Amino acid sequence: MDAEGWIKSVIRGLMCVSGIIGNHWLGFSALPKSRAHLKTNDILFVNLASSNLITNYLVDLPDMMDFTYNFLMGQMYCSVFNFCSDLSETSSIFTTLFITVFWHQKLVGSLKRGGAPVQLDNIRLVAALLAGSWIVAIAFSLPHIFLASKNNGNNTYFECLEDYPSLEAKQAYDLMYLVFANIIPIIGIFFTSIQITVTLLQNQKRINSNTTAVTTGAKNTKITPAEPSLHSNQSSQEAVRNSNAVVPNPGQARSSSSSGSVLRAAKSVVTVATIFLICWVVHVILRLISTIQESSLIMELASYIGAAYTCIIPYIYLHGVKKFSCTCRG
Repeated sequence: MDAEGWIKSVIRGLMCVSGIIGNHWLGFSALPKSRAHLKTNDILFVNLASSNLITNYLVDLPDMMDFTYNFLMGQMYCSVFNFCSDLSETSSIFTTLFITVFWHQKLVGSLKRGGAPVQLDNIRLVAALLAGSWIVAIAFSLPHIFLASKNNGNNTYFECLEDYPSLEAKQAYDLMYLVFANIIPIIGIFFTSIQITVTLLQNQKRINSNTTAVTTGAKNTKITPAEPSLHSNQSSQEAVRNSNAVVPNPGQARSSSSSGSVLRAAKSVVTVATIFLICWVVHVILRLISTIQESSLIMELASYIGAAYTCIIPYIYLHGVKKFSCTCRG
């Protein structure tokens, strides 16, 4: 292997190891202690981690080790490689969409509806949506099982290719896949992340306004001289009432803590959505270009971008939900 090949292998290796560690961490952290503790958010994170691990183990790792070029099972492995690539990609995209929508609903419910239940906070509904996304992912990935072929370009290694009936058929399939499994979910994530950002900005503006009002009120408060001893009892009673007024209500404290957790998680979701949009918009553009004109360099760049996404987002989500702790769950 030449120097360029070693550099590529090292980069892919680091991305692959980072993705495997991060996605395992996210998946195990989201596992509930018992069925009674199962939450919608846990299901979404476990599904996202599982989708990304398919990419890490069955796409990135073999690609890094060149299994797709020199493998004893040849065409069969090419079929599995291409199938798993689109399967995990589609499932990961739809799961990211569901996570973004879920946390937007949680944010609005926490800030504007006093923590009222949200529509996606329903295990059965989320399970049905995830099952539907896997069905769509499998439907778009199945053609790879039947169309895979080997091309012995230079008699030294086999390259995984796909044998479509015609160029028009390949372009039609690629276009449908990009529209329904990439562009539509990306548009959904884009508009939902904008709504989350607007809600966060409005909340910050409201907090700043309240802080300014309290500060202004404190500055305008005049300190009066001490009253004669005749009114000392009345002053003492006022002091007691004022001291009681500032004692925090336990319920309000819990509500404030819950809102803070939702805000932190929502910010992490916006961060993930931003990285997602940057990665996958470029990814879709490269796929569209490769649909019109095939290029191994373009497909390699698209592969690197997809791998970068799967190895970064687990850590952002872990930070957002404060699960950076190695706790063992029984």
